[in-house]
Amino acid sequence: MVTIRFSSAERRGRRPTKQNQELKGGPPSSPAEAGFSRRGRSFGLKGVAGPKVASLSGSRRVRRLPSLGRVAVVVDQGSGFTKAGFAGEEQPRLVLKSSSLVPSWDWPVLPGCELAGGVARAHPIKHGVVVDWEALEGLWERLLVGGLRVCPEQWPVLVSDSPSAPPAGRERVAELLFEALAVPACHIASTALLALCSVGAFSGLALEAGAGVCHATPIYAGHSWHEATFRLDVAGSTLSRYLRDLLVAACPDQRLHALPRKVITQLKKRCCYVSLDFEGDLRNPARHRPVSFYLGNGCSVCLSSERFRCPEPIFQPGLLGQAEPGLPTLAFRALQRMPTTLRTRLANTVVVAGGSTLFPGFTERLEMELEAQCRRHGYGALQPRLVAKPGRGTAVWTGGSMVASLRSFQCHWMTRAMYQECGSRLVHEVFN
Repeated sequence: MVTIRFSSAERRGRRPTKQNQELKGGPPSSPAEAGFSRRGRSFGLKGVAGPKVASLSGSRRVRRLPSLGRVAVVVDQGSGFTKAGFAGEEQPRLVLKSSSLVPSWDWPVLPGCELAGGVARAHPIKHGVVVDWEALEGLWERLLVGGLRVCPEQWPVLVSDSPSAPPAGRERVAELLFEALAVPACHIASTALLALCSVGAFSGLALEAGAGVCHATPIYAGHSWHEATFRLDVAGSTLSRYLRDLLVAACPDQRLHALPRKVITQLKKRCCYVSLDFEGDLRNPARHRPVSFYLGNGCSVCLSSERFRCPEPIFQPGLLGQAEPGLPTLAFRALQRMPTTLRTRLANTVVVAGGSTLFPGFTERLEMELEAQCRRHGYGALQPRLVAKPGRGTAVWTGGSMVASLRSFQCHWMTRAMYQECGSRLVHEVFN
């Protein structure tokens, strides 16, 4: 049940957290200014037998990046938010909405655009896949030059890539970085591998739930197993739209229709949680935990069952009319597709990452259902162990920061000279 209350006097509510974090101080001028130590486990990775895989290991043609006296820029580009900062630091300098930095006036209505108030708003990334490269170029220019205040020609860039993105997309990324931004070197890494790197692991199962897509990706010795990777196009943005529908259905007040998307997102982040017994909680109103959320404009919204119904589609996409299974089932199928000799090792490190995993109760429900799947299908000896750190919302960026700061990683860059000699198709040799 949802109720919406209005008072004559404006009530002071919680102010939404700023999406754009201000850059404090300038960029580090040398590796010595970075926060992480370069000591640690070697990043050299050896190939493993099996299906065709993508990895961070380079080829023999990879040359060591000449010393530029600078650390690398790390960019985690997502469907909803893009995080950027410098290698060796513990947190990104910027967390920006991916669609907020691209031109919105006189923009052609492309598949990645939407119309709002007669103005086209471009979304360069949909469900983890780039759909508007011109908008992405504008995003990166504003991110590096306007946000981080760096000259792209002088900074190597490590950028994340979705596990299910088409291979040709990596060529376009390299072209954009070298041709449009003229960076001296780049590296393109899977978000799943970077999520594992954030906890110091190179083998495990990465379970990601972001704004636009969820993934279950097995990683062994730094290699992504594409044949065992599964995706789910139900994620944070979908949940925000679902919450609006739930609110309007419970209280058909016109003011709820007019609530900005930002307010709906804040309601989702601050009020919603994952139920450990969804059907039981839904049948028993005594289990509902209603809360009021003050909007700061003289009104408040009270949420009841909507609090735990909102994130449920990640576990039951059928609630939205989708036929694919939920994230716990995809996680089990990913483990099931791996060779028998590797399953136990991967199950021992199930890394949870992404902003949509931050709901209270999310990891408990995920672990409970994943264990139930193992028992149900005769894998009772398989005991998945979830790794869910408090900072998992930025785990991919953190992993990139750690990796790019290692001395042993410096021979894994694709340099501008290599690009000029071999072209963008070299990414398939360097990063595969």
